[in-house]
Amino acid sequence: MKSIRHLLAVGSVAALAALAASPACAQASATNAPPLRLVVGFPPGGALDTLARALADQLRLAGMGTVIVENRPGASTRISIDAVKRSQPDGRTVLLSSNAPLVIFPMTYRRLDYDVDRDFIAVAQLAEVPTVISAGADRPYKRLREYVSWVRANPSQGSIGLTSLGGTLHFAILGMGRTVGVPLRPVAYKGGAPLVTDLVGGHVPLATDALASQLELYRAGKIRILAVSGTHRNAALPDVPTVREEGIDAFDHANASYSAFVPAGTPPEVVQRLERAFVAAMQKSQMKVLLSRVGLEATGLPGATVTRSLHAEREFWRPLVQASGFRNED
Repeated sequence: MKSIRHLLAVGSVAALAALAASPACAQASATNAPPLRLVVGFPPGGALDTLARALADQLRLAGMGTVIVENRPGASTRISIDAVKRSQPDGRTVLLSSNAPLVIFPMTYRRLDYDVDRDFIAVAQLAEVPTVISAGADRPYKRLREYVSWVRANPSQGSIGLTSLGGTLHFAILGMGRTVGVPLRPVAYKGGAPLVTDLVGGHVPLATDALASQLELYRAGKIRILAVSGTHRNAALPDVPTVREEGIDAFDHANASYSAFVPAGTPPEVVQRLERAFVAAMQKSQMKVLLSRVGLEATGLPGATVTRSLHAEREFWRPLVQASGFRNED
């Protein structure tokens, strides 16, 4: 367990050192404008926090003034969402969020304090977050096809670890279970570190999580990555097939994405200025290279693309969520 924690810590520290010159914020020459706050619903050190600090550095270099990364973790990122919703719509407070709270949560929570379409304006897509299906290095299956044969022979061992219930990976697991004819059971862990600890220790037969959370352990030979989600292979794992290539389409839409949003009422010209700056920052070659090292794919797409994607993702996941009967009560 010590070696696992060490690998995770080394990977996170190295990523942060490479991607951000400052541990808290990027500061430019003094301006009269208040700081630009990038609000993140996770503690420091995770994939989205790493991206936010790299983005802050690029925005500073582009002359955007003082840029602060503000971590507001808690309530499955709903604290950060509510904070931005209630902020002044002046373009100085920007939410950086994954797509799950904006796509899945409205279908699974009985009550939410926000409405995505009413309360927010999409600024830009920042990055894709590839997800993977993985197993301990000593497991008898080296490919997802082999796991399917194994779990059909051992249906009582159909547990699959993940970091939270109620997200896209939860429903992708249920969809995979229907495809292979075995009732697979999502088992939630309190974060990526305890998940991979159990994965390496053989306490859970299979896991699915963001590539960024497992890349260092994979490189160290502690785990096997059996397949990647989405519809194309990942550049960091060219020899690893997609889940679809292994005969299962339930993970086609399981990749997450990180995007930027401002409160409704933000003036169009302000939104456009932010969009240009964010898209330009994410399309820089150095950003693409640096983020790929931690398992992210920098994109840099306009806000209209984000809005279309959110609507399309809701339509895809709605029947799967409804069929599951799942409700989030926290």
